Order: sequence, then structure tokens, then C-alpha cells
Amino acid sequence: KEDTEVSVIVVEKGGEIGAHTLSGACIETGPLEELFPDWKELGAPLNQPALEDHMKYLTAKHALPLPHPPQMSNAGNYIVSLSNVVKWLGEKAEELGVDIFPGTAASEIIYGEDGASVCGIITNDAGVDKDFKPKSTFTPGIELRGKLTLFAEGCHGSLTKGLIRKLKLREDGQFQTYGLGIKEVWEVEPAKHSPGTITHTMGYPLDYKTYGGGFIYHMEDNKVSLGLVIGLDYENPYLSPYQEFQRFKAHPFVSNLLKGGRVLSYGGRALVEGGIQSLPKLYFPGGALIGDTAGLMNVPKIKGTHNAMKSGILAADSAYKAIVAEGQGEEGAPAIALTEYETAFKDSS
Repeated sequence: KEDTEVSVIVVEKGGEIGAHTLSGACIETGPLEELFPDWKELGAPLNQPALEDHMKYLTAKHALPLPHPPQMSNAGNYIVSLSNVVKWLGEKAEELGVDIFPGTAASEIIYGEDGASVCGIITNDAGVDKDFKPKSTFTPGIELRGKLTLFAEGCHGSLTKGLIRKLKLREDGQFQTYGLGIKEVWEVEPAKHSPGTITHTMGYPLDYKTYGGGFIYHMEDNKVSLGLVIGLDYENPYLSPYQEFQRFKAHPFVSNLLKGGRVLSYGGRALVEGGIQSLPKLYFPGGALIGDTAGLMNVPKIKGTHNAMKSGILAADSAYKAIVAEGQGEEGAPAIALTEYETAFKDSS
């Protein structure tokens, strides 16, 4: 039975795998090595190892060095374009027989007759106008039913937030907290580029009441990834995260780096910041939550990619065991409850 194949479908709302992936990003490689021990030989786009860590406290005009928190050490990590890494992983998944449907969003959850289990999803309607009325090219969404549905929608996913409420996956008084990250990738002058150097900042442009900080990652090929993250619990109703990012870039420590360079790309995204005490129940009848959807960012490390990958590995192992080894999920049988996934997650390191 260990050679039994299981049909796996990935629904991706972006035009291609990785199109909607945005992160710093400096990643740990442990879970990648579990999946592909020879990832270097296979050409995984991890080209720039992290070489130096710095922490700075910014005043309006100065950058003061601070002792670097040991839990934020990036020794052995790689500075990457996460969208390129995800695209590469998607190609490997397709080589292994995974069916990937890009440009397709999941618009609705299919619940079982009991209303407490998940049977699959319905994809979005295609060929509609700006008012969501059918055009001549209209194609209705299709039902995708499976023995298990794993939700990996990222932070505060449109379907996941309703799922958590409906199936009561959070205890009373337990909640997630969020931040907003804004990022740009620049090409800087070669003389200013320091490949592998990582700098995190605190202080300016934020006041002492506002949670957040900046980052500057020197990638390969004279590229620099920089951004600002602000907790969404800021008190000042007039605060604009975008404008604060502009002030961050105008600081002498940052502007001196960017002068003479050019912007290559930019974007923003929400982040989960509650940590381990904010995790919901990770499984439910018929499926599970993985990655940022479950809130698996390690806040002290400012890392989440490796946890997202590890959660996918653990959920897949538990799913394979339930479906293949134990024969669960057959028609007419109760929905599969991946209890072993949550246990494995709590026992993992």
C-alpha cells in the first residue's frame, strides 16, 4: 500500500504558482531538505546565504547599533524571492503528478449534510463583468470534492475565517492579531551592495506606542529587499502604513543605500502576529488548516515559511496514513478527522 497513489489537487487563485506569494524573505531550509535532500543539485532558487545579522535603533537622523537577539539569528538561512521558490516547488509538485489549477479561486466551501464537516470547495465563476453578471464567456464554478480539504489561504483567508467561526475552531477569548507589511525590491549601486547582509530596525518612523519595525535584506545580483511592518492595533487613526514606509525610506540610513538605485517591484500583505497562543484548532472533520491560515508564524524569529512547509508535510503524512493505510474517508463513512496532524504539530520542533 505504500506505493498507492493519491489524487492531489491544488487550487491557486494567482495566474501562476507563486504569483500571490509575498515575503521578506529569509528562510530556514529544514523542511525543504525533508522534501528534497538534494535541492541544491535540483536547482532550487536559493542562491544567497545569510552572512551577517544587524539590529538598529533608528532615531530621526541616526541608526544606533543594538545587540542582535539570538533567536533572530539567520546563520544557515537563505535570502530568497519566495515567489520564485514557490514557483519552483509547484513545478516539482507537477512532476510528481499533482494537478495544479492556476487562475482559479475557491469561492465557497461544500459542507456535509451534518453542517459540521467539509466535503470540498466550489471554484469561482469565470466570465463575469465588473458587476459579477454573466458575459458571453461565462463558465460556472465547479465542485471539487475530496476526502480531505487542506486550507492554505494565508493570513485571514476569505473562506477560512468563515470556516473557523462556523466550526468553532477558536475557543472563547482566543483571537489572532495582525500586522501589515509593505515591501519593495530595489536594484542598488554595486558599491553599496553587501550580499547576505540582513538588518532589522526598530524606532523611527514609528512612535513608542506603535508596534512594528523595518527590514533590509541584501539579495544576489545587487538586489535589496526592504520593507516596514506595522501592527494593526495602532492607536493613531490618521496613521498611514504606506506613508510611514515612505518616511522609513527617507531616513539617511536607508536613503543612502537607495540613492542611485531603482525600484524593481513592490507589494503589501497582511501578517499573522499572535504566535502560538493564538493558534486555532488545526483540524476538523474533512480537513485541516496549514501555514499562515493556521497562524504559524514564529513571531520571535520573524519566520513563517519553514513552519508553513512543515505543517504541509505533517498534514500530508497524516492524510496519507488515514486514506491509504487506514482506509478512511470511503463513501458513506464518517469524515476523516486528522487528529494525528495536530498531535504531530505539537510534538514537532
